[in-house]
Amino acid sequence: MNAASYVIPLPPQASLPVVGESGSYPVRRIWCVGRNYLEHIREMGNDERAPPFFFAKHADMLVPDGATIPYPPLTKDLHHEVELVVAMKSGGLNIPADKALDHVYGYAVGIDLTRRDLQIASRKKERPWEIGKSFDGSAPCSAIVPAAKIGHPAKGKIWLTVNGKEAQKGDLTELIWNVPEIIWQLSQQVKLAAGDIIMTGTPAGVSQLQPGDKLECGVDGVGTLKVSIGQPE
Repeated sequence: MNAASYVIPLPPQASLPVVGESGSYPVRRIWCVGRNYLEHIREMGNDERAPPFFFAKHADMLVPDGATIPYPPLTKDLHHEVELVVAMKSGGLNIPADKALDHVYGYAVGIDLTRRDLQIASRKKERPWEIGKSFDGSAPCSAIVPAAKIGHPAKGKIWLTVNGKEAQKGDLTELIWNVPEIIWQLSQQVKLAAGDIIMTGTPAGVSQLQPGDKLECGVDGVGTLKVSIGQPE
């Protein structure tokens, strides 16, 4: 179907740049893993023995490297969560862990911005997390680096600074569930496909952000990401 087949204009396709390529990576869905670094589980006071779970953000909530993100509405407690991002080139249901990396196109650095006060309020009422996790500008993400160039990172520093001061630091070896296991688990819940990206969890050190804050983060061997928090719209 072409654009004339629709009664309203087609929304733009969300996409991410690819390092070394002129073309972009089209994003279909954004999946996020909850509670996948032990120290972050401890700092949030959650059960260390519980397996991670998944929640989603909408693709149009992506924010590119270098952007200024308006401070979001309804919250007084915006937090940063730096994460390794996995970009899929294919998928399916019930993907075995030992075959999972065959479906990975590449990797990026992302931030799961979180309205922590709203997330906690929802959790106490046993309501979905969307109001705390899924909002405009909540998914800053760097350019994707193809796995064909860097392999599949399983170790290396993951870090984030706020206004030049270190806030988060960990290592990919500290992931409770590694990338193949995450893909295996998620593919039991939904049918994964090309264009899906997965944010794999955050290390300890999450903290409150204010308008004017400048964030820089990275994953060794993958890349870096810089964004700023602006004034509310």
